[in-house]
Amino acid sequence: LWPWLLASSGLSALVQLVTLPFFPDSPSYLLIQKGNEEACRKAIRKLWGEGDHQAEIDDIVKEKGAMASTKTLRVLEVIKERSLRWQLYIMMTVMTTLQLCGINAIYFYSFEVFHTAKFEEYLIPYVSLGIGLCECLSSILCSTLIDRFGRKVLLWGGYTLMCSVLALLTMTLSLQHRFFWMHYFSVILIFLFVVFYGGGP
Repeated sequence: LWPWLLASSGLSALVQLVTLPFFPDSPSYLLIQKGNEEACRKAIRKLWGEGDHQAEIDDIVKEKGAMASTKTLRVLEVIKERSLRWQLYIMMTVMTTLQLCGINAIYFYSFEVFHTAKFEEYLIPYVSLGIGLCECLSSILCSTLIDRFGRKVLLWGGYTLMCSVLALLTMTLSLQHRFFWMHYFSVILIFLFVVFYGGGP
């Protein structure tokens, strides 16, 4: 079953490969990059139907003018630019913490935790699948929460809860040989960690 499940992701790629040639190009790409206003109008009519779309075209023309007055910076120029220094630091910090937050370790060791928790061998892949489903659902939930609370609150909250869960998980894994119920608590913490990861960072 697993080879078929993994191969199913190729089905969506195949559908995209077959259908993408029939999709119109982006109107902004046609007008800004190609400079072809007629093709832009045709694409807009194909996407939004017949009607007066002059306001949308005017917006794209304004965007083109704004882009023309903006200088494109190379990587070294971005690093040297003082006005972009804080944005660069924030972006590097977020990306670094995202890589080092522990999600890869959770995915790597979850099989062993489930095995230690005396789950049946045939059930463990399905429990692992449940972890992925939790991350997917919490990411969808995050997209609805981000407009209400903002990115900063979700980042701080997500990382704070993830740190707390990792501390508790370290404790439960250390005590799992003393108390039989610690195994199940570790499993719950793994699911909580994945939910907080999907909802925050």
